Amino acid sequence: MCGIVGYIGHREAYPVVLKGLQRLEYRGYDSAGVAIFDGNEINLCKTKGKVADLALKVKNEISTHGTLAIGHTRWATHGIPNDINSHPHFSNSGNLVIIHNGIIENYGTLKKELIKRGYIFTSDTDTEVLVNLIEDVMKNEKVKLGKAVQIALNQVVGAYAIVVFDKNKPNELVVAKLGSPLAIGIGEDEFFVASDASPFIEFTNNAIYLEDEEMAVIRRNKEVKIRKIKDDSLVEPYIQELQLNLEQIEKGGFDHFMLKEIYEQPSVIKDTYRGRLLADQGLIKLGGLEDHIQKFVNADRIIIIGCGTSWHAGLVAEYIFEDLARIPVEVEYASEFRYRNPIITEKDVVIAISQSGETADTLAAIKLAKSKGAFVYGVCNVVGSTISRETHSGSYTHAGPEIGVASTKAFTTQITVLTLIALKLASVKGTISYRDYNIYLQELELIPEKVEKALLSNEHIKTVGEVFKNARNFLYLGRGYNFPVALEGALKLKEISYIHAEGYPAAEMKHGPIALIDEEMPVVVIAVNSNHYDKVVSNIQEIKSRKGVIIAIVSEGDTTVKEMADYVIEVPNTPESLTPLITTIPLQLLSYHIAVMLNRNVDQPRNLAKSVTVE
Repeated sequence: MCGIVGYIGHREAYPVVLKGLQRLEYRGYDSAGVAIFDGNEINLCKTKGKVADLALKVKNEISTHGTLAIGHTRWATHGIPNDINSHPHFSNSGNLVIIHNGIIENYGTLKKELIKRGYIFTSDTDTEVLVNLIEDVMKNEKVKLGKAVQIALNQVVGAYAIVVFDKNKPNELVVAKLGSPLAIGIGEDEFFVASDASPFIEFTNNAIYLEDEEMAVIRRNKEVKIRKIKDDSLVEPYIQELQLNLEQIEKGGFDHFMLKEIYEQPSVIKDTYRGRLLADQGLIKLGGLEDHIQKFVNADRIIIIGCGTSWHAGLVAEYIFEDLARIPVEVEYASEFRYRNPIITEKDVVIAISQSGETADTLAAIKLAKSKGAFVYGVCNVVGSTISRETHSGSYTHAGPEIGVASTKAFTTQITVLTLIALKLASVKGTISYRDYNIYLQELELIPEKVEKALLSNEHIKTVGEVFKNARNFLYLGRGYNFPVALEGALKLKEISYIHAEGYPAAEMKHGPIALIDEEMPVVVIAVNSNHYDKVVSNIQEIKSRKGVIIAIVSEGDTTVKEMADYVIEVPNTPESLTPLITTIPLQLLSYHIAVMLNRNVDQPRNLAKSVTVE
C-alpha cells in the first residue's frame, strides 16, 4: 500500500530516491518523506501531500548531499495523513530511521510496553513503535542493527516491508519482508531497495526479490547477506534478470497512465497470447498448465478467487469455463473466502487472480486453499511476485507495468489467459467440437485488431462523457458474459470520477433498481449480439417507458437498439464469450473522460492504492 525506496552506493542518493518515489506514487500518495545521510547526520524531510510537495519542501529545508538515502510515499493505515505521521520515522535516540509498508497488528501492546520503559511517541503510527522496538532490542540485548531487527520482528504480528538505517553504521542498510513486496537492485558497487523494480530499472536489470520472513543486510561495496528471520539461517541469494524497460513505465506522450494503458490493450493482449495461441496449428500451449492438465480435468470444481477487477475477470471466466469446459465454477472474493471456513478438498482447483501478485487477501486465501490440499494456479502480471511463488503453477498475463490505479489492461489480459485455459480444457475434455474450437482460436487471434477498432470511438465517447459528467448516479446493465463487464464499468466510474455507479444483471433491474430510474438517471446498457439480445431489448424498453436515458454499447450494424437508445457506441462483432474483451473498452474510455472533465486525479484516485498489501 506504500512505496519504499532506498539507495546506498557511489552516486548522489537523493535524485535516485526522489525519482523512485515518483514512480512508486501509484502505491500511496497521501504523504511522502525522505531521509538522507550526509556522512555525519541524517537530514529528514517529510510532508502531507504528493511527492511534488516533498520535492519543493526538500529544496527549501534540507541539504540533499549524501550517497545513502531512504524515501517513502504513504497510503495511511495507522494515523491520519499529516506531516508527523509521514515516513521516515526516527527512534527516540535519533540514531535509527525506518520506512515501512504494511501493518503491525500488535503495535498497541508493544507501544504500551515501550512507554513503560520510557519511550516517547510523537506520531500515531505503528511504524514508530517498530523502530523504537528495534532500538530497545539493540540497547538491552547489546546487539548490532541486523540482529536487533531479527529479534524485534520475531515479536511482531502483521505484515511489513522495512528499510532501517543506523547512523552509527553508515555503510549499511537492513531490510526485511513479510507479506509486502521488496526488491533489491544489484548494481556496480551500489544497491537499490524498492517496493518494485521501477525505481532502479535504468541503473540495473539485476534484482533479488526477498521471500516472506527473510531479511537482508546490505553493505556498501559488499555482497548482500540474506537470512531467515525465524531461525537465522543463511539464504543463497537468487538474482533475477528483469524483463522491465524504462519506456514501459513512462507515459509515452499520453496525458495519463490510465489512457496509455487503455490504448496498450491491443498490443498487450497479443503479448499475452503470443507463443500460446497457435491458431494456424489449432493449438494452445500454456507451459504452466501442460504439466497439470489432469488436475483441472479431474477437478470436482474450480474455485476462482480475486479482489476488485480481478474478481470481475473471474466472473467472466466462470461463464466461459462452465460453457466450454463444463466444469463447475465458484467465484469468491478473496477477502471473504479466507474468513468463512470454506469447504475445500484435494479434488478442487483454485485459480488465484491478481495483477500485482501481492494482494494480501488473495495470498491469505491461497495459503488456506493449499493447507486444505487444493491445487492452486496463479494468474498474475508481475514476474517474481509473491503469488507467482506461492502457487503450485500459473500463467503470467504479460500486460507490462500497470501504473494507473484503476486497472484496465490487467482486466483484458486476465480474461485472455483465462479464456486460453478454458479452451485448452474444453479441447482436452472433448466438450467442444473441433470446428468450434478452431473458430474460437481464430476469433481470439483477431481480438487485438477489434480492440483497435473499438478505440476509434474515443472522440465520440468523449462527447457522451461531456453530456453526463455532472450526473450523480449511473446504472450499468449487462446479461450473461457482459454482466461482469457492467460491474467492471461501474467500478471504473466510481474509482476515478467519484460518481456513484452500480452494475446489475439487466433482468434484475425489475427487482429493485428500476425504482431509481427517471430522466436524471443515465443507464449504460451492454446490448451486443448475444443469446440474450431480445431480452436486453425488452429491458431497454422498460427503462425508456420510465424516461430513463440510455447509453447503449451495441454491435456494429445494430438497428433495433440504435433506434431506442439516446446515445450509441458501436463495437466490432465477435463471439459472445469473447465480447467482454471488446465491450469493456468504451466503458473504460467513458470513465476516463468523465474523470478528466471533473478534474479528478485519474492515475491516483483518492483513498485508493494500486496494490492492496494489507487487510
